[in-house]
Amino acid sequence: MIAGDFPLLDTPRLTLREIVAADAPALLAIHGDPVVMRWFGNDPIVDLAGAHRIVDNFAALRTLPSPGLRWAIASKSDPAGMLAGTCGFFRWNRGWRTCMLGYELGPQAQGRGLMREALRAILPWAFGTLGIERVEAQVHPDNAASLATLAALGFVREGHQRAAAAWGGRRHDMVMLGLLREEFRAAD
Repeated sequence: MIAGDFPLLDTPRLTLREIVAADAPALLAIHGDPVVMRWFGNDPIVDLAGAHRIVDNFAALRTLPSPGLRWAIASKSDPAGMLAGTCGFFRWNRGWRTCMLGYELGPQAQGRGLMREALRAILPWAFGTLGIERVEAQVHPDNAASLATLAALGFVREGHQRAAAAWGGRRHDMVMLGLLREEFRAAD
C-alpha cells in the first residue's frame, strides 16, 4: 500500500494530481478514442460507466499487494484543470525495487512535450520516495513518439517481446525498455 496523502507534483506547465470521479468524461474522451487506444494496450471504452471503472481502477492501484500510483495530467493553462492524460507506475515490486511505467495523452495534448515533462516529474519521485532502482516500460514497436520520449529520458531498449500483449482481437509484439536510477536524465 502507498500510504499518506496523494502526492501533488508541479512542473512549469503541468499539475499532476489525483484522478477523481469528475475526470471520467475526459477519460472517456481519451480511452474511448480508438486512435489513442491503438498503442495503450486496452480496447477503447464505450461509455461513461467504463470511464468511472478506470477512475476506480487507478484509485485501487494504491492498495494492491503490488501497488502503483497514477496521476492526472492537467495543463496549468486550462483554467478548469481538465485532465489531458495520465501517467504513473504499477507492478511495484518492493523487494526488487522495480516498477512498470504507464501513460497516455489525449489527442489535443500530444506533440507538445507534455508527457516528457510529466515523466520528468514522476520519475524522480519514484526513485526518491519509493526507493525504486529500475523502471520498466513496454511499448508497441510502431509507437515512435513514445519510444522517442522514453529514449530522451534515458530508457534503454532491452528486447523485443513476441506476442506479449493482446488487444483489438489480436496479439501484439512489444518493445521492453528499462531505466536505472543512475541513468535517468532529468533534462535534455
